[in-house]
Parts: sequence; C-alpha cells; structure tokens
Amino acid sequence: MLLLNGETLPQLFITIVRYVLPSEDHTVQKLLLLYLEIIEKTDTKGRVLPEMILICQNLRNNLQHPNEYIRGVTLRFLCRLNETEIIEPLIPSVLQNLEHRHPFIRRNAILAVMTIYKLPQGEQLLVDAPDMIEKVLSTEQDPSAKRNAFLMLFTCAQDQAINYLLTHVDRISEWGELLQMVVLELIRKVCRTNRAEKGKYIKIIISLLNAPSTAVIYECASTLVSLSSAPTAIRAAANTYCQLLLSQSDNNVKLIVLDRLNELKSSHREIMVDLIMDVLRALSSPNLDIRRKTLDIVLELITPRNINEVVLMLKKEVMKTQSGELEKNGEYRQMLIQAIHSCAIKFPEVASTVVHLLMDFLGDSNVASAIDVVVFVREIIETNPKLRVSIITRLLDTFYQIRAARVCSCALWIIGEYCLSLSEVESGIATIKQCLGELPFYSVSEEGEATDASKKTPQANSITVSSRRPAILADGTYATQSAASETAFSAPTVVQGSLASGNLRSLLLTGDFFLGAVVACTLTKLILRLQEVQPSKVEVNKATTQALLIIVSMLQLGQSPVLPHPIDNDSYDRIVLCIRLLCNTGDDLRKIWLQSCRQSFVKMLSEKQLRETEELKAKAQVSHAQPDDLIDFYHLKSRKGMSQLELEDEVQDDLKRATGEFVNDTDDANKLNRILQLTGFSDPVYAEAYVTVHHYDIVLDITVINRTKETLQNLCLELATMGDLKLVERPQNYTLAPESSKQIKANIKVSSTETGVIFGNIVYETSNVLERTVVVLNDIHIDIMDYISPAVCTDAAFRSMWAEFEWENKVAVNTVIQDEKEFLEHIIKSTNMKCLTPVSALDDECGFLAANLYAKSVFGEDALVNLSVEKQADGKLSGYVRIRSKTQGIALSLGDKITLKQKGGN
Repeated sequence: MLLLNGETLPQLFITIVRYVLPSEDHTVQKLLLLYLEIIEKTDTKGRVLPEMILICQNLRNNLQHPNEYIRGVTLRFLCRLNETEIIEPLIPSVLQNLEHRHPFIRRNAILAVMTIYKLPQGEQLLVDAPDMIEKVLSTEQDPSAKRNAFLMLFTCAQDQAINYLLTHVDRISEWGELLQMVVLELIRKVCRTNRAEKGKYIKIIISLLNAPSTAVIYECASTLVSLSSAPTAIRAAANTYCQLLLSQSDNNVKLIVLDRLNELKSSHREIMVDLIMDVLRALSSPNLDIRRKTLDIVLELITPRNINEVVLMLKKEVMKTQSGELEKNGEYRQMLIQAIHSCAIKFPEVASTVVHLLMDFLGDSNVASAIDVVVFVREIIETNPKLRVSIITRLLDTFYQIRAARVCSCALWIIGEYCLSLSEVESGIATIKQCLGELPFYSVSEEGEATDASKKTPQANSITVSSRRPAILADGTYATQSAASETAFSAPTVVQGSLASGNLRSLLLTGDFFLGAVVACTLTKLILRLQEVQPSKVEVNKATTQALLIIVSMLQLGQSPVLPHPIDNDSYDRIVLCIRLLCNTGDDLRKIWLQSCRQSFVKMLSEKQLRETEELKAKAQVSHAQPDDLIDFYHLKSRKGMSQLELEDEVQDDLKRATGEFVNDTDDANKLNRILQLTGFSDPVYAEAYVTVHHYDIVLDITVINRTKETLQNLCLELATMGDLKLVERPQNYTLAPESSKQIKANIKVSSTETGVIFGNIVYETSNVLERTVVVLNDIHIDIMDYISPAVCTDAAFRSMWAEFEWENKVAVNTVIQDEKEFLEHIIKSTNMKCLTPVSALDDECGFLAANLYAKSVFGEDALVNLSVEKQADGKLSGYVRIRSKTQGIALSLGDKITLKQKGGN
C-alpha cells in the first residue's frame, strides 16, 4: 500500500528476497507477486537493476512448482512484466506449462506466451510462438484455454487466425461461447480494414445467430448492424433483438436491447416498421421504464398499414390496467392514453375506435391520467367533426363521474363550445344543474324546516321556551320562541347535498372558485347559444333566470362566512361579467363568446402541429455528397461469386456514398477551438491539450514539446481534478530528447453534470541540475455545455418537475441587451437549451417576457429554466433567471454559465 501511494522503500527488497521469497503460503506468495509487479525494476537509464536477477530463480521454481495455483498466478504475473532480461531465462519453463494436465495452468501459459511475443524483442525470444499456439489450439479441449489461444493468434498473427477460422468454418457453431465472442471481434477488425471481403464473414455471423448463448447472439446482431447495411442483414439483427427482448428477464438487458432497436429505427425505419408488433410485446414487462421506451419507439414506427393493429393492442393494454393488481397501473394507463392520443392525432380515422373507451377514464382516481383523457377528447372533438355528436352525448352521460377540478374545467369548456343543437344545449344545462344539486349552497334555517339534503353542524346556540315571544340570542340576532316545541337556532351552515348530488357541488364547497367561474362561463355560453336555437322566448327567459340564480348563488357562497377562504378577485370579476352578459347581450360580445374562443383553440392546435413538424425536420439529418466524390455503378460491377447479401450490401453502400453518409462531418475549425494552451511560449517545455468529451469520459490528448537543447529525464505530467471528475491512470515517466515532442493521453471519468476543473504541472529532471523542475499548467475548465442537450417535454411534465425539484438557483438579470427577445435568444444559445414556450406567446411587444427552457444531460438529469424579464423606463432589462434541478451541481453550474454569458459576451 505504501508503494501504491508513492513511497519507494528500496532498502526492503533484500529483506523480502531473504525471508518472504521462500514462503510456501499462498496468500503471501500472491502478495509477493503484487509487490514485485509494483516496484521499480530499472534504473534512470532504463537498465534492469542487478538485484532483480535474485528473483529469477524463485520465479523459475514457481513455474515448476507441484501446486497448480502457484504455477498459475506466477504465469499471470509474467503477463505484467516488460523487462526482457528477467523474462528470457524463464521462457523454457513457460513453454513446458503449455502441455500441463491442468487447464488453469495451460490457459495462463498461453496468455504469458502472448504477452512475451508482444514485447519489443518478443519475436526474437519466441520465433515460432504462433505456430506453437496454433498447434495447441487444434488439440485443446478446455474452452477458456482455446479462447486464449485463438486470442493470441488474433492479436499476434492475424493471418493464421483467419486461416484457422475459415478452415473450421463448419464447426464454429459447436465452439464455446468465449471462443465465439473472440471470433466476432476478429471479424469486426478484419471487415473494417478490408471491406471487400466482408461478404464471407457476414455468412459466419448469420450462422452464429442460432447459437445457444444470448451474449453471442447479441454480439452477432451488433456486429451485423455495424458491418452491413443490407436489408437481409438488418432484418436478421432486428429479429434477434426482438427475440432477446422477449426472452430475457433482466430489465437492464431489455433496456439495452431497446436502445439498440431505437438506433435501428433511426437508420433503417422501413425494416423496423415490419417488426412493430414484436416490439410492442415488450409491454408485458411490469417495469415502467421499459414500457415508456417501448411506446416511444413504436410511436415513431406507425404507418397507415399498422395503425389499426397498434391501436387495438394499446386498447387491450388500457383495459388490463382497470384491474387494480399493480400499484403503478395509473401511471402506465397515463402513458397508454398519451400514446393513443398521439396515434389519433397522426391518423384521425382511428379516433372513433378509442375515444369512447378512453372517456370511461374521465373519473379516474389518477388525476394526471384523467387530464390526459379530457385533453385528448378536446382535441379530437375539434379535429374530427363527425365524432362531435357522439362525444358530447357520452361526455354529458359520464360527466357526473368526474372528481378532479381540472378535468371538470376542461370538460365544461368542451360542453360550452360544442353543444350546438337545441337538445344538446338543454342537456348541457340540465347536466350542470344536476351536478350542482339543489340551491342554496348554504342556509340559515331552523332544524325542523331544513330539507332532507341538509347536513348541519352541531347547534351551538339553542334555547327551550314555553311561550310565543321574541328572544335575543347570544350573537345579537332575534328568534321567535314557540310554546309548543323545543326549537334550536344555528349560524349559517353549508348544505352539502345528498349522495345523488353531483361532483360540482362538492368541489365548489371546498372553495374552488376558479371552477365556479368556469361553471358560470359555460352556463353563459349555453344560454347565449340557446337564444339562437330556441324559438320560444319563454323557455329562453326561464333558462336565463335559472342560470342567473345559480351564478348569484355561487357568488353568495363565495362571500359568505361558511367557507374558510372567500372568493378570489379574478373569479369574482369573471362571475360578475357573466351576470352582466346574461342581463344585457350585445352582438359583439356574443361573437367573442361563441366564436373567438374556439378560433383561439384552433390556432393553438395548428401551432402545436407546426412545432411538431419542425421538430421532425430538425431530427432528420440531411447529408449531401461533394461534387468530386467517386460514384460506383454497381450494375456494371462483376457479380461473379457474390451472394444476394453481398449484392444488397453493395447497393446500400452506394446509396450511402451518394447521399454523403460516409463523409466525415468533423469540422477542422471546430477541432482547433478545442485546443487549449497549457504553458507559455517562453517555458522550457511547451504543452497544449486537445479535449474530447464523450458522455462519461474526457480524453486529454496532450502534446509536450522539449524546447531546450538538453534531454529531459523522468518527465511526468501530474494532473489533479476538482468536482465530480476522476483520473483513471497513474502518470508515467518519459524521457524527452532535445527539441522533440511526445503525445500523452489522459483519461478522466465524469460522474455528474457539473463544471469541473483539471489542473496540474509538468515535472522533469536534466543531467545538469539535480533538482526537479516544475512547470505549472493552465487550468482546464470542463464546460457543462458538453453534457446537456436541448430536449422537449409537455407543459404538465415541466410544471410537475418544477414543483418536485428541490435545488433552485436564482440569477438576477444584469445585461446590456435591451430587447427581451434578443436576451432570450442569447440565453438559449449560451445554455444549449430548448425554449418550450411557443413563438406565438412571445410575439407581442408588451415590455414583459416569460419563457420556460428545458434540457437533459447525458446522465439523464433534467435542467429547468424559467426566464422572467421586464423592460424598465430607462430601457434596461430587469428580472430573474431561475434554474431548478434534482441535483445541486447542474443548478450551480448553469447559474454560473448564465451569469458569465448574460451580459452579451461570447
């Protein structure tokens, strides 16, 4: 442990050789080999230390030890040695172990031979190693040893490995899983370097698709997709993924397979369309993440040919959720409803088959699911005029089942807008009256005279009298006393209504006066429409009077002391407006209430459709071929000896080349922007880094240049990190000749979306100066923008996350930009986020702007931003940018980014 932490302890070596080396204890021997692996075995000039010869005899004895464990771990230790002088005397003992009776020793001996052969002088030490290993491979029976032998040929003598593979091509299906995996790795490597020969190897891959091992099958499918674009190959890979999706019980495996299918959907949609029902079978999994990902894939594969089958399957799944066996049935039902909604919008003809089924869930206990249903109904009734009558009839029949205020509000809006005929208008008014129950909503009455529907609170003030005379109660009110009975008097109380009374009454009595305002508006619209379709003025006046009575009763309830909170001002103003409108209606107001509302809704739907179309266009990658690109005419090529699969592959490759898919999109100018200077031009060592960020990894490709006339010894690049970054490798020492350069790579793991800092220095020695020289490097700041990307979510999901997330960072607006929209565009560009607020909502010039932005990180974290700005009298902008996230890191990092960028700088 001390050695691993940087201590050298050279004085201990001889003691260990004398007293620890002879030990027979297996644990001590294992620790000894770890110690020998760690210690420095060479001097500053790269020569092996003389005392290292002392361990050679011990290693030779271990390689001939009667215990198999000692032999095996010693052979594994040799795989980690790079010093030829230590290894050379041990080679005969290593080769003897290739024929040992125990497979554990044979497999480690093969790995040791491979490691020795890969050394700089390995080919001189083991001239005929590939032939020897090929001989072992032909006689070996142990699967692991056989795999190691083939791996040695694959790594050190690729031609012999290919020759062995093609010679035994008929027996590949009988080989073990480990060996088949190495075969697939070899095929991938060979086909990338020599694409012309991939036809014969793809046949091998397709034959392995029937292997019993699921790991081999998965690798086969992945290899097929990476090597071939032929429809036959892609179809075989997609079928394999679908089989794995259904046969594997591990949820992680299912999620990985769904990711692969999602990639296939992007590049080979027409093939995936045929497998849509196979993918849908993954909905049988109880895991919500799997179901969500499955539905996301399926919704992008829907065509007019398969829409009916898909919707039928989704309807069956919705009906299954009615059984309350699973605790997350409500959430799953919500996902299914959203999927059906999407299907019905894309293909309106299927709406009639699902809308009535979904309307049964308007009274669902899961409020989010019920809201999705009513929003779906609202959109369908507008986009499918033929369904209007049946939807209105069904909605009026099921309205009493709705228990959520938001669902009631939306359903009332539908009733107010789409009840057009006389019978529908009258039914709408009757339904609302029934759901409100009997008036009044509260009463001040004697208990004996109360209706059956009343439910009073216990009487606080009561007296018993024997003569008829006025009496004054404790609260100062008068009451008449009767000699014939015992009478109780009460303060104003709420009349709850019977069980038959509707949902609207119970919601109103909880103090929800926003719903009361919606009820008033709906009644007003229905009365206005009744005036147009009802010829009898008497009936119209009667209905108007009843509506006014209901609306005034709601106002009285809101202003009465029976509720803990009085009516809010907005709802009060809205209800009063309805009363005035019913008392005196002008043509202009009638037009606004009966036509403009629906026109606004139609406009909202068209804008939503336009946004979705733009998003689809943005997703579609458009690539073009360059004017001087080579064009191959595959019809003019020789087809001799080519299989159908190879012919298909040629066609697909030509298509890709013609559309520019093979063109490398890397922009050289963009690469230059990622080069960071780490030292000054006057430093003896110049260093610069090229930073590559790839999801969970950061790779620093650092170029170090010796600008002196001296050799720099033990040059070491020491790096440290701050934040959720972790260095993967320990730094190595290098020797740098005068005016020469060295490429050093450093890998860093990232565990969360947070701005990290990498700092460090370069340390080296020269022959003239005994002390070590240190050159401090500039800090490398890892930008959070490399980890987040624009994303889309619904308004409801945004609000839900906003309420749920606990980390908030509030940044005050301080900018030289004076236009609200320009500032919004600047923030969007600086933070790499997507603006969820529609363009139409940002059009008008009013001096205010509020917008929601959203992005997701590669780690699956959500970043929410709300921008609220106001233009002051002096022309400057003021306001706040609020950031919310589930984790602290992304909220703080985004806040720092916005603070840095908001002034309008680059």
